[in-house]
Amino acid sequence: MSKRPLILISNDDGVQAQGLRVLTRLMCQLGEVVVVAPDSARSGSACAITPIEPVRLRLIRQEEGLSIYACTGTPVDCVKLALEKVVPRRPDLVVSGINHGDNASVSLHYSGTVGCILEACMKGVPAIAFSLRTRELQCDFSPYEATILRVARHVLLEGLPQDVCLNVNFPQVAALAGERLCRMARGNWQQEWRESEREGEYQLTGYFTNLEPEADDTDYWAIDHGFAAITPLQLDMTFFPSGRENGVEIKGLGNGD
Repeated sequence: MSKRPLILISNDDGVQAQGLRVLTRLMCQLGEVVVVAPDSARSGSACAITPIEPVRLRLIRQEEGLSIYACTGTPVDCVKLALEKVVPRRPDLVVSGINHGDNASVSLHYSGTVGCILEACMKGVPAIAFSLRTRELQCDFSPYEATILRVARHVLLEGLPQDVCLNVNFPQVAALAGERLCRMARGNWQQEWRESEREGEYQLTGYFTNLEPEADDTDYWAIDHGFAAITPLQLDMTFFPSGRENGVEIKGLGNGD
């Protein structure tokens, strides 16, 4: 058995996506790689799974240190299936992306790219999502390769806190201004539906509004100013207003009220 780290890769843009190919090439520098990705684009899948229909898996490439599979399911299906039926041992790292389109602020809740790492995190495997703010199908990922390798090496060596994964978003720039550890920006999507030519038919569209554009500790500020935004995400979404040690509290609810 190889002593090199075992790295599992998935995405939501599909197994043929350029970002996935770049990420695979980079991760092969760090360890043994298994790719299990959707057979076509599944953008916006979030944490969706396929509970009724069977999911099919097909090996499309295998060589020393690298196996690539296409899966008919969602991105989360890919990770679930890979962890239980494909990888020869527990992976040292799960990475997702490189997504064509950023997954900053509330957009991460819709993202199949982020869904992959949340699933890995639930299984106790360190995980990182990488996304680029662009909708171009073919683009230059070279400005981000050093950061991707550095972050992945760090997680392989140091691990992550329990139930925490990393969401990394890049601006589309010729050279990064640096890296920022930051929180999610508050924001929302507006005017999200456009009427189609057919009556009663609508197309998802819209624009994102950053509700705190001047806050310099957010992912959107970092991306807007040329930085790689590194955002730690946690599985526990419980509201703790003043720190976990103080317990859950919403005035007027619970505790016999």
